[in-house]
Amino acid sequence: MRAIQAKATVLLMAALLLVGCGSGTGSPTASPGAGTATMGAVTPGAPVITIKDFGYGAPLTVAPGTIVTVTNMDAAGHTVTADQGQAFDVDVRGSGGTATFTAPSSPGSYPYFCTYHPNMRGTLIVK
Repeated sequence: MRAIQAKATVLLMAALLLVGCGSGTGSPTASPGAGTATMGAVTPGAPVITIKDFGYGAPLTVAPGTIVTVTNMDAAGHTVTADQGQAFDVDVRGSGGTATFTAPSSPGSYPYFCTYHPNMRGTLIVK
């Protein structure tokens, strides 16, 4: 009986771990008013947030209303979710997945995070 309980516990922990890491298999989403989130190739010359090694890199500065591309080089899925309000929120598949969102129209500093990995933090600067 203990062996069965141990196996069940291991399977449950593995399932929770997979759910917690996020599969990243869903379609990208955008919050109302955040513009459109799409998947596809990176547009040449477009500003890019590159997710790598569970980090977003340096803050990105863009003009209001700019289309921002997000490329995820990690195997795990990630999001780029504004800390406050509904400025932007995209879900990006792992292993080279891309998505886009429209930068807010109001200038300012927009901190963001990954909903799957809240320790991941970044900043979008609009000016």
